[in-house]
Amino acid sequence: MPPGPVPASRSVPCGSPGRQLWPVGLFCSPWPEQALRANIHCQISLALNRIYTEWYPSKGYSFNITNSTSYDQYYVHGRTVFDVMVRLTDDIFNTYIRKTGTVNPYYAEYCDGKSVTCPGLKQWGTVTLANQGRNALSILKYYYGNNIEIIRTNNIQSIPQSYPGSPLRQGSTGAAVFTLQRQLNRITKDYPFLGLLTVDGIFGRKMTETVKKFQKQFNLIADGVVGRSTWYKISYIYVSVKDLAELTSEGETFSGTLPDGSWNLGSSVLKQGSTGSEVEQVQFWLSTLAQYESSIPSVTVDGVYGSGTTAAVRAFQRLYGLTADGIVGLTTWTELYDQFRSIQSDNGTPNAYPGTALRQGSSGQNVRLVQFWLKIARTVYSSLNNITVDGIFGSSTAAAVRRFQTYFGLTSDGVVGRTTWNKLYEVYNDIANRLLSPSLRPGEYPGVLRNGSTGTAVRELQFYLYLMSAYQSSIPSVSIDGRFGAATEAAVRAYQRFAGLTVDGIVGRKTWDSLYGKASALRSSGPVVTLKRLPYPGTPLTVGTDSSAVLYYTLLLQRIAYYYDSVASPALSRQYTQETADATASAQELLGLLATGVADAETWTAVEALSLQLAAFTPNPDRHPEQGPDYPGRAMKEGSAGPDVSLIEGWLNGRSKLYCEEDYVADNAVFGPEDTAAVKETQQRAGLEANGVVDRPTWAALRAQSHTACDCDNCTEEG
Repeated sequence: MPPGPVPASRSVPCGSPGRQLWPVGLFCSPWPEQALRANIHCQISLALNRIYTEWYPSKGYSFNITNSTSYDQYYVHGRTVFDVMVRLTDDIFNTYIRKTGTVNPYYAEYCDGKSVTCPGLKQWGTVTLANQGRNALSILKYYYGNNIEIIRTNNIQSIPQSYPGSPLRQGSTGAAVFTLQRQLNRITKDYPFLGLLTVDGIFGRKMTETVKKFQKQFNLIADGVVGRSTWYKISYIYVSVKDLAELTSEGETFSGTLPDGSWNLGSSVLKQGSTGSEVEQVQFWLSTLAQYESSIPSVTVDGVYGSGTTAAVRAFQRLYGLTADGIVGLTTWTELYDQFRSIQSDNGTPNAYPGTALRQGSSGQNVRLVQFWLKIARTVYSSLNNITVDGIFGSSTAAAVRRFQTYFGLTSDGVVGRTTWNKLYEVYNDIANRLLSPSLRPGEYPGVLRNGSTGTAVRELQFYLYLMSAYQSSIPSVSIDGRFGAATEAAVRAYQRFAGLTVDGIVGRKTWDSLYGKASALRSSGPVVTLKRLPYPGTPLTVGTDSSAVLYYTLLLQRIAYYYDSVASPALSRQYTQETADATASAQELLGLLATGVADAETWTAVEALSLQLAAFTPNPDRHPEQGPDYPGRAMKEGSAGPDVSLIEGWLNGRSKLYCEEDYVADNAVFGPEDTAAVKETQQRAGLEANGVVDRPTWAALRAQSHTACDCDNCTEEG
């Protein structure tokens, strides 16, 4: 639709009569085309976001978009618009903005930037940027950051309604129940009293109780039945906790692990007639998505890309706005993986042991995952059993588990406990990342490797070095490319020095076994998680500064502004604008600093400290609240933050009472240098490697050493 009414006469001067968030009558024919395009992209994306998130139906309304500039955007049918606006809108009406790695249309908040301010795009500012020579995408990145893209879709259809049409209750089954279970599990991370559900597509007694708790919490009739109002309230809360309808969201940086869905097909694609493990991977993702999206037909995971797989791929592509050609290239592969990971994340920590053993008679998504891992393992180890991925743990699955356990030296009982689960995932992940030779198990010595060696065994070596580098700063990170060059040799030498081995840069059996043993222990600790941090750039940030440091700094300001109304929220941008300076001045006033609007070293330090402190009290999304002081499934080191770090600091201070010569650490939930030093003391006393990283063994040692405290006035010199 045209972006708003404009004067019929082209001689009428441009104005800005908009008085609220989305103004009217901004667009005038003298505006540069790239500015107009940027604005139209915003308007389309914002409208699609409202529809995608079912923003208004989830609030109980019967419409999908308003006609009020206070909330959405204004449109008057039949009003005169400029020809250029019609031409541009016709050209890009099927485009929208999204963040890289996401699916939902971006909530592209915007305002005129003169009479009204907002965190997003400033419409009059787009004119200045376009006159500087920026194109539409560059303008959008200026306001929203570099991790956005413009997507063109051919998926043009009427507005869908997600509600299945009739109430769901105990005894219901199917895709709609799967969807509810997924959304309720994600909501449970923020409302833990609801309790996690087994995602099996069956509306059972426990789900009824969870729905009743949800209804009671959100002032609905607590009858355990999901009618229209409960459905859309669940949808609304799900959208809220996922931040699907927010301008910004902030994550944490994970290192020391590899994805299990990386694109490794090179320049080739998958299409009808293709076979192999990559086809099985695609089929498994599709079969999982089919449980939640009724428009995607279910497929058999058999490694053969037939007409059924082609139809499912086309359905997926249509659903997510891709070219519906039934071919899996990089874009479709990535979209499939992202959607699958989103489902995994909503249902708990992706690929984490479910907490209870799986055995004959079990069913559900975790069983499907085990069956898929067994199937992928067989692509490398042909002596393993071939099974059907159906989510039912029957006799054939039990036999396949026993064969796997025997092959990998585990107790052959046909039960998937924590040890078998972890070995299954290790094998699967190594195959997905092309780390395993067909004749070798994970960690099995492949023979001498040295500078000039190539192949899968080198990739496996590089992965273990890469994993070690996340935990041990003296070991440099390496690329996993299968080529043993100077960088890999340097990393091997660094590891050998670290491990007290002969430093020759050659990987013999002793180096290999040592490296695999240490890497395996760290692998069970999960990835190292730290907040994204940048050092002060060395010179003050002022209006006109353009750098990645500015982008990081504006993110810090935005977090503070979220909690403090007195602090203005600037646009995420690499460029330090007057708006950034004004936000800085408001933050300086809050922090008791001179309000200069310049981000000098003192301001940078104070802003970062407050912002990280605020971020520190965001719960670990991968940690179930009932875990208590159990290991959270991810390692922490300097730069980490959050309640788990606060727990560590409490234990460290408990140790200070026990070992009186040790200093207290600040209990601020931010892992700093003093925490690192104290953790190293713990590790030394426990006989662990003193690297300052809180992995699984260190976590256990901290708990144990903090349990017995004494009054330091009565302690002996030995503590």
